[in-house]
Amino acid sequence: MNLHEGVPLSKYTTLGTGGPAHRLGSPGTVDELVEMLAWGREEDLPVAAVGLGSNLLAADDGFPGLVVKLGGELASSHVEDSLLLAGGGAPLAVCLHRARAANLGALEFVCAIPGTVGGGVKMNAGAYGGDIASVLVRAQVANADGAEWRSPAELGLSYRRSALEPGQVVTAAEFQGAARPEAEIKEIVAGMQKQRKDAQPTNKRTFGSVFKNPEHELTAGRMLEACGLRGFTIGGAQISPKHANFIENAGEARSADAVALITEARRRAREQYGVTLEPEVQLLGAIEIPPIG
Repeated sequence: MNLHEGVPLSKYTTLGTGGPAHRLGSPGTVDELVEMLAWGREEDLPVAAVGLGSNLLAADDGFPGLVVKLGGELASSHVEDSLLLAGGGAPLAVCLHRARAANLGALEFVCAIPGTVGGGVKMNAGAYGGDIASVLVRAQVANADGAEWRSPAELGLSYRRSALEPGQVVTAAEFQGAARPEAEIKEIVAGMQKQRKDAQPTNKRTFGSVFKNPEHELTAGRMLEACGLRGFTIGGAQISPKHANFIENAGEARSADAVALITEARRRAREQYGVTLEPEVQLLGAIEIPPIG
């Protein structure tokens, strides 16, 4: 096994924060991954998978366990007939490119999800009316004992979550597409990308949406905007002046700064609307969002 010590997680998160990982490995096959996970279990280490780090907030003190970043065949993707077959480490943007080149539609919405297949399945990521559950046929999940294929029902997919447990890693997935001309796919994607660029801080360092949208007439972003939080800053982090459901690294931010902003945003939303916003971002290491009240 090729494991590295003390690798800064700030290099693997889009916000650019996070301390060192105790161990970091990049398995290229299912067998290599299972071997790493088994080693982690023998060493009694917590395990976490990192994709593009676009929905991740890592503790400033780092992660005292094993971090795996899938590579090799576990990060590849290709199309067979009407199916897109992809490794858990495959970037969704690359998957969309493969599908478009094969005149395979129904996956256009992933253009707004800057992550990997594995993270997309784990969080049932979605955008613009589509989500992973709507196109997923099955996914392969590995742990220290081996790997098995699971259906969407077995994965327990719901709004921005799944039933996957710590130590379980999505190694591959199959997606059902629909025949669609490449030109039409490009047009749909261009429209979605323009909408995203107009509304979100796509040229800033963020970890994506901070909160899940609540069951309320206002989205999380609109709610926080009404709370006067656009541009609100703590330390090196600020709530985006462009979209209040994003936190930007405004310069030398720490994860603790982002947590402080999340806490203040939740406090104001509860105070003004009686709503408890639920974070969408995943936490890694000794880091937590304090309860309200």
